[in-house]
Amino acid sequence: MAEMEEKIKNYRTAPFDARFPNTNQTRNCFQNYLDFHRCNKALMEKGQDISPCQWYQRVYKSLCPMSWVSMHFQ
Repeated sequence: MAEMEEKIKNYRTAPFDARFPNTNQTRNCFQNYLDFHRCNKALMEKGQDISPCQWYQRVYKSLCPMSWVSMHFQ
C-alpha cells in the first residue's frame, strides 16, 4: 500500500489509457469522474479508507477543462 501511496503522491498528469486512444479525451475525463464517485461510494459503504479513489480524482482534474471541474462541485 505504501508503494501505491508513493505513486499517487508523485503523480503529475494522466497516464495513457488504451480505452481512449484518440486525441479527444472527453470520454476519458467523464469516465474517470464516474470512477472516482463509484470508488468513493463503494469504499464508504464498506467503511474502508477512500484514499485509493484520489487517483481517479487527480486524473479527471488533469484531463477535464477547469470549467467542467468547477461545475461538478456546484
